[in-house]
Formats: sequence, structure tokens, C-alpha cells
Amino acid sequence: MKRLIAAACIAAVSSLNINTPALAADDITGAGASFPAPLYTRWAADYNKATGHRINYQSVGSSAGLKQIEVKTVDFGASDAPLTDAALREKDLIQFPMVIGGIVPIVNIKGVTPGQLKLNGQTIGDIFLGKIVVWNDSAIVALNPGLNLPGTPIVVVRRADGSGTSFSFTNYLSRVNAEWKEKVGEGTAVSWPTGLGGKGNEGVAAFVGRLNGAIGYVEFAYARRNKLAHVQMQNRAGKFVQPSEASFKAAASGAEWEKSFYQILTDQPGDETWPITSATFIMMNKKQDKPAQTAAALNFFAWAYKNGDAQASNLDYVPMPQAVKEIATRSWQSITDASGKAARQ
Repeated sequence: MKRLIAAACIAAVSSLNINTPALAADDITGAGASFPAPLYTRWAADYNKATGHRINYQSVGSSAGLKQIEVKTVDFGASDAPLTDAALREKDLIQFPMVIGGIVPIVNIKGVTPGQLKLNGQTIGDIFLGKIVVWNDSAIVALNPGLNLPGTPIVVVRRADGSGTSFSFTNYLSRVNAEWKEKVGEGTAVSWPTGLGGKGNEGVAAFVGRLNGAIGYVEFAYARRNKLAHVQMQNRAGKFVQPSEASFKAAASGAEWEKSFYQILTDQPGDETWPITSATFIMMNKKQDKPAQTAAALNFFAWAYKNGDAQASNLDYVPMPQAVKEIATRSWQSITDASGKAARQ
């Protein structure tokens, strides 16, 4: 077991050591959530081919991304945990959504294939509380009649860093498991009752892929890219659903983006909804001392809104509706230079 854990740690760290060229003065830099990193990497490559401009994005977790944009060490931050309107005013930030995705529990159980195991929120919460410790526990067996589950010990894997993915996961558990809500609650970082910590979605995927009996949670693109077994989940309507663009879109269908970009998409009603769905957001300072850099960053996001939907769908994200893109684009007028002139005309 120790050798396996060490191997997973090495893989998690190695996945973050990406060789990138030295930054040029006009390169756009961003940092934050690992949730959208596969898509932002793809968009950046396509944008570079189309325009010659480079976007350098660091997958460091939502909490670190927020800290970096607050101290202005990057041109934009990224987070899956949206700030309330009051928090945005206090920090003098603007946020807008880029895409929607799903957070999926993933498992490594011998003989269990992707989408085969069924779990509900109560059971997942009890696993992460350390109350259910083997895979043939009666609560899991009851949800999976006919599935041959081994008595393998469960190895819980969770995030070690401040994470918007963790925010959505713990927000969901707080809605569906009363004991979780009372003892742990929700947040980008919580006092986990048990488990091994992986850095980023990358680190959690690496641990689960190498540890027999493991369970973790990642954005769906990481499950698909790493060929990890995701689970079916029971939603609020009592239906077991698979993660998909359709089930993520169903969960987001009731969001009221025209009122506020602070929208939480977990545990939504509807037969087809995926219960742990989230948007991912860009955050920028409203007052800019480098307006040219800011305009260049907004040009990238405008390009992604116009040209990036196909790549988003290919990577199992849901593009934002056109009406939401238009609301976001209009909101950019509030980002100004020192004289009050809009950074992007």
C-alpha cells in the first residue's frame, strides 16, 4: 500500500510539472480551478494557432486562483466556487461563467466498469465520513442488487488544496446527508474526517487510478481522460442517472443567470439532472492598472464564447447558452482603467 501511495503522489506531482516556454511581456496569465483546465488548455492552443497570442493557465485550485487575482499576480483567476454579489463588491471583482460541467465520484474496484456502480448522496456522505469502510457494506449492496461487490476496504481520496470542485461536492453532501452537514459542512476546504489528499483534479485522479478500492471525485473530463470508472448517481427525483452533457444541461436549466452569476447547481429537480453539477467562473479586477493586458484577456474569452463550444462539448462540458454569454459580455464594461474608461471597447 505504501508503495502504491508513493507512486500516486509522484504521478500527481508530475502531472502539474508542465514544460512551458518563458513568458513574453504580452502573454496573458491566469490561474485557478483544475476543473476547467483540460478545456482552457485546449482553447489556449487553438487561440494561439488562430491569433498568435499565448494564454498561460496554471491549474492550482480555485482558492489559489482567487488569491492570485486579488493580489494581481495574474490577469485572471478561475474558480468553480462562485462569490456572492456582496463578496464581489467587497473585493471589487467581477465574475462570469465560462462553461458548465459535472463532478463525478470515481472508483477503482476490481470487476466494476464505468457507470456500473450505483450510489446515492446519503451513502457517499457516509463513505466520506468513514462510516462505510468496505465495498460490500449492506448499504451499497442494497443499491446494487446483482452486482458482485468485494469485501475490499474503501480508500477515500479527497482534495488536499482549496478547491471549487470540493465546494460543489461538499455543498451537495450537505444538502443530502444531515450528518455531513452537521459535522463537516461545505467549503472549498473542510476538515475531512478521513481520506488521502490529492492536489487538484489531477492528483485525485492519479490516486484513484492506482489504489485498489479507492473512491474520489473529479470533474467528468478527468474521469474520461484517465479511463476511470465513474458511478451512476441517484438524483433528487429518485432516478439513477449517468453523467453526460444532457444531464449537466438539465441541472443548469433552472439557473437564473439574468439575476446574478452566483448560481449553485447541485441537487436540482428533474428526472434527468446530474446531482453534482457546477459552472466554472472567471474572476477579474474591476479596476485595472494594465488595461491592455485586460483587453487581451477579454478578447480571449470573447473568442472562446464564439469559437469554443465544439471543443467544450468534445471534452464533456456544457457551453453556456448564448443569452448568458451576452449578459457576461455586457458586464465587461464595468472593467475599467484608472480614468474610468472601459478596458475593452
